[in-house]
Amino acid sequence: MPTAIAQEQPRGFLDRLLSLTGDVRAGEGLTALLMAINGFLILAAYYVIRPLRDAFLLPAHLDLPGGGILTGAEIKQYTGGILAALFLIVIPAYGALASRVNRIKLINSVTLFFVLNLIGFYIAGSGAPPTAILGITFYLWMGIFNVMVVAQFWALANDIYTQEEGKRLFAIVGFGASSGAIFGSIVIKNLVKPYGLFVPMLISAAILLICLAFSNYINARENAKAAAVKASRAAEAPLGREGGFQLVLREKYLLLIGLLTLAVQFVNTNGNYILGATLAKSAADAVANGTAGGLTADKIITAFSADMDFYQNILVVVIQLFLVARIFKWVGVGASLFILPLVALTSYGIFVAAPVLALIRLAKITENATDYSLQNTARRALFLPTSREAKYKALQAVETFFWRSGDMLSAIATLVIVQGMQWSAQQFAIFNLVMVVLWLFIAAALARENKRLTGGHNVNTN
Repeated sequence: MPTAIAQEQPRGFLDRLLSLTGDVRAGEGLTALLMAINGFLILAAYYVIRPLRDAFLLPAHLDLPGGGILTGAEIKQYTGGILAALFLIVIPAYGALASRVNRIKLINSVTLFFVLNLIGFYIAGSGAPPTAILGITFYLWMGIFNVMVVAQFWALANDIYTQEEGKRLFAIVGFGASSGAIFGSIVIKNLVKPYGLFVPMLISAAILLICLAFSNYINARENAKAAAVKASRAAEAPLGREGGFQLVLREKYLLLIGLLTLAVQFVNTNGNYILGATLAKSAADAVANGTAGGLTADKIITAFSADMDFYQNILVVVIQLFLVARIFKWVGVGASLFILPLVALTSYGIFVAAPVLALIRLAKITENATDYSLQNTARRALFLPTSREAKYKALQAVETFFWRSGDMLSAIATLVIVQGMQWSAQQFAIFNLVMVVLWLFIAAALARENKRLTGGHNVNTN
């Protein structure tokens, strides 16, 4: 899809309409819209079943030898480490498959695998109360599913777009995904009461099959538009034999992306704990002081979280639609990596200086919304100047193992610092500020590497 050819053609209605969000050139609008719809469906399929994780796991418990009990909440806290270990098996298996089949067969195989899994969960769980084993299995499966299908979607986006096109058009693609998250949340809210916990699995499976249809059409369309037969064959060829971990460890640039992903998730997960601890204390104090308006602590927490999610998702969509492409244009992908850590410095500075719940909520909404929009899109755009092997294999390793390793390290930090050393949430926020400074050093090194690989050129929009 050469840009020079697109520039010679007049822009159609769709190209002009999507130009409201950024620089969309002639002939680019339809593919960008198709990719946005595909992203919408993938995130909708995930969010339709996302609440089922806690619904199955939190009420569960395991009886330990010696009479102890491991609650669902405690099991959930340790899943980060389990998932990181599982990805040591999953990523090499994914890489081996990617070395044997072309990109569309890879996408079809992985997606159909998850569709069959959902049908299996539906059959296993229908007609009987959820068991602890089902809750644990489904929670771990969700931890693999949500990162792998999203990473695979962005691998396809990296593969069909050039570096210059991706910087301009990824914001539109990301907007579709963000909107799908909101839509899926609305659907599951209205499905559970009349249909129970298992019908949403079938709906999610059906949405994934629609995603497959879009992926196959996009793949065929892009191959047909290839400027030469050789280019088309290269896009369809199986990948090399190197695994995702080998690629990440061999190339400094890919390793820095992995370390950045780990740092972002580590800080964010720590922040979620700090917010949760502050919220739980505030809710308990409100009930004890008689200022809860007749609500119990769990209802206060639920209402607070739902309200926070609503405003957070609205801000995500606004940033994704109107700011991301413009930020990439003004400062480039590398420099955009500094925005979230600077927001995080402000957030945890507020935690330390004024641990007031209303201020903490505002700061955390801003931080999360920036993370889920600008930061996520920038992280995926970092793969634009890499090889096809990196876009499929290394991206999966980064989006799965390094991501979940951040959760695992956060669980260890919570265990050691909060439970072992008895630090307060406010003191833990100071620790997080130090981690943000380390994150800034990683971002600086990665920005330099990105500038080296791209020649330091921003998108030319003239």
